[in-house]
Amino acid sequence: MLVRAAACLPGLRSLRGYGGSGAGAWRCFPLGRALLSVRGAEAAVFLQGLLTNDVTRLVAAGEGPAGPPRALYAHALNVQGRCLYDLLVYRLHEGREEEPHILLECDSSVLDTVQKHLMLYKIRRKVSIAPCHDLSLWAVIPGEHAGDISSSLRQYADRALVLTPDPRAEVMGWRLIIKTGANVPDIIPGSRIESIQDYHRHRYKQGIPEGVKDLPPGVALPLESNLAYLNGVSFTKGCYIGQELTARTHHMGVIRKRLVPVQFSVPLPQESVPEGAEILTESGKAAGKFRAGGDELGIALLRLANINEPLCLNIAGDKVKLTASIPEWWPKTASK
Repeated sequence: MLVRAAACLPGLRSLRGYGGSGAGAWRCFPLGRALLSVRGAEAAVFLQGLLTNDVTRLVAAGEGPAGPPRALYAHALNVQGRCLYDLLVYRLHEGREEEPHILLECDSSVLDTVQKHLMLYKIRRKVSIAPCHDLSLWAVIPGEHAGDISSSLRQYADRALVLTPDPRAEVMGWRLIIKTGANVPDIIPGSRIESIQDYHRHRYKQGIPEGVKDLPPGVALPLESNLAYLNGVSFTKGCYIGQELTARTHHMGVIRKRLVPVQFSVPLPQESVPEGAEILTESGKAAGKFRAGGDELGIALLRLANINEPLCLNIAGDKVKLTASIPEWWPKTASK
């Protein structure tokens, strides 16, 4: 059975202009991400104690005319409060009378690890956990002629298992889940398929982290990774693994470093930049660390106090100039 999955995010506006060049209405990107099914009477309650967001919203009634949200963003943390996995959480069941069925989207390189992590805490919970190798995941971002994405894409929801706004930020468009092998242009007429490299370029321009390179497991801190800005954490839901440090940092209100988009003066060398390469000010003071990127774009963890300064990336003694910026989707008071 196909699931109607076009519930819109509150206040979703037209995304005209976010899509980059090209004549197609929709730019569709096949993602190197994996899906894990969590199904059973206690699925939401089980995940509630493991993830930063309020997963019980997916089975609650009374979330407005569209019902419960179709998708949430969340992190799974370790006991020290550092990020283990970044996840998008999708609701497949339609109503409270149906058995809860939730999909977790994760980096494909850690699919087995995420499954083992869940199984470790499953104990006697009435849930089944299994990978979904028969499903494929796509990002759908408007092109130049997309118009109002919220009204235009909704009409195609019945053709997909999931077609819903990306819960992180409007600039990320929508998420599409279909059977592996299905033809995307048949599902979304006027769309064109583009490369995963172009998808990453879009993410880097917007400063949106995704996957283990951007969010190194056991290293990245959720609030420095803009989890709150990306609608990925609830500060009222109660206890979950890693909550203490996250809650204390939030209530203290002191976050000195954040992930931001960076642009280099020249394309990065073809060989990979060392993980955590230092970013320096003109005077040689440490300003932050490079996380990931390609060509002239990337994402870096920088001290907010240094964002507007001339900076350079230190690669084995060679200095590559870069500029950092504050994304437009951040709250307007965020950089103060």
